[in-house]
Amino acid sequence: SLSLGQGQDQIAIQSFNEAKERGSWVVMQNCHLCPSFMPTLERLVNEIEDNGSEFRLWLTSMPSNLFPVSILQNGVKVTNEPPKGLKSNMLRSYLGIDEEEFESCTKPSTYKKLLFSLCFFNALILERRKYGPLGWNIPYEFSNSDLKISQSQLLMYLNTYDQIPWDALNYMGAEANYGGRVTEGKDRILINTLLLDFYNPKVLNDSYKFSDSGVYYCPPESPLSTYIEYIQNELPINDLTEIFGLHDNADITSAINETKTLLGNVLSLMPRMTSGAGKSQEEELQDRANDILKKMPPPFDILDVNRKHPIKKEESMNTVLQQELLRFNKLTSQVKSTLKNLIKAIKGEVVMSQDLEKLGYQVSDNIVPTLWVKVSYPSMKPLGSYVSDLIKRLEFMQKWVDEGAPP
Repeated sequence: SLSLGQGQDQIAIQSFNEAKERGSWVVMQNCHLCPSFMPTLERLVNEIEDNGSEFRLWLTSMPSNLFPVSILQNGVKVTNEPPKGLKSNMLRSYLGIDEEEFESCTKPSTYKKLLFSLCFFNALILERRKYGPLGWNIPYEFSNSDLKISQSQLLMYLNTYDQIPWDALNYMGAEANYGGRVTEGKDRILINTLLLDFYNPKVLNDSYKFSDSGVYYCPPESPLSTYIEYIQNELPINDLTEIFGLHDNADITSAINETKTLLGNVLSLMPRMTSGAGKSQEEELQDRANDILKKMPPPFDILDVNRKHPIKKEESMNTVLQQELLRFNKLTSQVKSTLKNLIKAIKGEVVMSQDLEKLGYQVSDNIVPTLWVKVSYPSMKPLGSYVSDLIKRLEFMQKWVDEGAPP
């Protein structure tokens, strides 16, 4: 068994060859940390012959675009799905706790209370991601290592100091361990505020509740098995939005996001090849692209607009007009250039890049392409309705240019 990383290429090849010769097993962990070795690994795997040998190769990896597809296609895959919901997250955290360590603190009651609070905080910040921007402005990838480090620090601080260093615990948790992943300013304020609800002197009281309804609380000092039973039997299966500090309607946002993700994945797995006498998928894609291009009007002449509607103090809306026209010119230019390049790529005149391939899939699936969204106004419409809406907006702006500002 070895962990891949920088400088491990030759060691990995040697271990592979030795295990192959002896007919034994070899485990290569963290393949995602050694992307330069992946082409070599793919070659080694493709050279394996099925001759009845007991040789087995085990690979572990986080999701990575650089992991060889051929190995995934030919191998047996086992995935470790992250738990869903506060209850499942808490259960996973407590099932991973060593009972000897759980009972090793010199302040057992305090440690067990704060450890439960820490695990609950960990589950809370993970589950906030399902609410999209309502939960976090950026969906951070908090890992189990953040919890383990915070757990070790909690045990160390309690064993070392007579008085509980609340400020140090909050700083290390919200600013260093978990906060090291948080980059957005308001999210940093949020994670500090959230941790204060779980790392404070009131948590040590049995009467303290994590939510107004009293559904979520820390049980009294007990053996590890009792905490696991409480999580399995007492915590609600469906999370209450009150524990996140959100309105009940936030569940609607969560359900919409989950449905979009599910249907998007189903749509991406649908076959994209057509058979029979009908048009091929490439021909249909070209027709759609040409149809959208035909609808796109020429760009607005900003110099001509500036002469007709000069920017001056008496006509403040002229400033708005010119700014909007610049934005629409940028959007229509992006639409035209990407669609033209897509058509050329289908014909083989230019290289079909990853962005163009994704654009083609999204146009086929009636989804507004990501390349357009980056320079577009906000819209929740599918592609067909989006294009119709864009044309109406452009016609409105042209009418403004020709006839003056709307009443």
